[in-house]
Amino acid sequence: MGITFPTMKNSALVLLAIASLAHASDWARFRGPNGSGVNETSGLPAEFGPDKNVVWRTPLPPGHSSPILVGDHIFSTAYEGDKLLTFCLDRATGRIQWRREAPRDRIVKIDARNSPASPSPVSDGKNVFVFFNDFGLVSYGLDGQERWRAPLGPFNNVYGIGVSPVLVDDKIVLAIDQSIGSYIAAFAQKDGKLVWKKERPEALSGASTPGVMKLNGKSVIVAPASFRMDVYSADTGDIVWFMHGLASEMKSVPIIDGSTIYISGYNTPENDPGKQVAIAPFADVIKNHDANHDGKISADEAPDQRTKTLFKYIDLDGDGKMDEHEWQIYAATMAAENSLMAISGDGKGDMTGKNIKWKFHKSIPQCPSVVVYRDVIYMINDTGVLTTLNANTGEMYKQARLRGVSDKYFASLVAADGKIFIAGNSGFVSVLKAGGDQELIAANNFDEDIFATPMIADGKIYIRTNAALYCIASK
Repeated sequence: MGITFPTMKNSALVLLAIASLAHASDWARFRGPNGSGVNETSGLPAEFGPDKNVVWRTPLPPGHSSPILVGDHIFSTAYEGDKLLTFCLDRATGRIQWRREAPRDRIVKIDARNSPASPSPVSDGKNVFVFFNDFGLVSYGLDGQERWRAPLGPFNNVYGIGVSPVLVDDKIVLAIDQSIGSYIAAFAQKDGKLVWKKERPEALSGASTPGVMKLNGKSVIVAPASFRMDVYSADTGDIVWFMHGLASEMKSVPIIDGSTIYISGYNTPENDPGKQVAIAPFADVIKNHDANHDGKISADEAPDQRTKTLFKYIDLDGDGKMDEHEWQIYAATMAAENSLMAISGDGKGDMTGKNIKWKFHKSIPQCPSVVVYRDVIYMINDTGVLTTLNANTGEMYKQARLRGVSDKYFASLVAADGKIFIAGNSGFVSVLKAGGDQELIAANNFDEDIFATPMIADGKIYIRTNAALYCIASK
């Protein structure tokens, strides 16, 4: 199978062309151009904060979703009480141009680390598309007029659905990974009608927003999930190639850089290589622990504390009992490995064990996606351990706790102008000099919680806190 890639690596123009976005200066989906977190520009300040290098600050209700930018418009989702909201802001001034409320026909309990407005919008430069766990998809024109709505769900992801929609050619694509009934689906951009839908039977709770690439001149969708990654035809949803060997929970974005796909996944510390725990066969557990002889295992009958602790995650149908199928998935979950992998983007059919360039296993993040910038991979895990690696070989340059800051991390890393930006939950935004040495230039304190991934365009960085959206630029 032939594979078509441009030769320039880490180029925003290249990635934007692949993703069919509108302008080189746009940041039109979660993590910007094809989810890379890179949008090359110049003049970005290293030092900033609530009172320094702020062009404008606009108060917004909370939400973990990241803002996007197309043309003169910035879009962001939020929640206020029971309301699910979409905002359009003027790029130059930060003034709110319109606010729209989406339907909310249910309120689903979600993990405390999530929010009712976690998925980020996506735009084609003429319209914006938003997705909410408690409703589904809604499309607005740039003027705020609703174009269409597509109710979806309810979903059964124990964390709540956090994946963002992506634009692929003339379709909006969603990867819905949940405890039962996972699928990926494409909806017509013009009217929201379902174009195709494919089941993902192995996928469990996840939140990995897909990436897009070209194979033989055709758009394909790169969609990691539990235990395996599938590459789908954008036209039909058919699987072009797939591979096993991923972690059991996938939340990070696949980074497509040249002919290589980088993907990381983490579940528990016991999924690090050499620490995996063997799970007893179901027949043995039933024989020794099924006190009421119903052929299933309840939380009270769980054979050890680990199983009791993880019970709500492995009781996939939520009936309070584990049957043999759920137990087998539990065993597979505990056998999977946490890893960052570099994978060749070419392939056909089952590519398991055939296309891995290298693997790395130490201090893998659960939520933050890595960034690949100037041939260096930057990876921070949830507790603040920063790792830099050679993107071509996987050789580690350095691994250390992020200097000068003690924090936890939910937002993903972004890069431009020879700098790496890392936003921590408590409001610190660290700025590193590009390179494997992890040289800290500045640690900027907003004193407001940050869960949204920052946005970069045209010499400015946009930072969303739990209270406001900031536009930052050198003055």
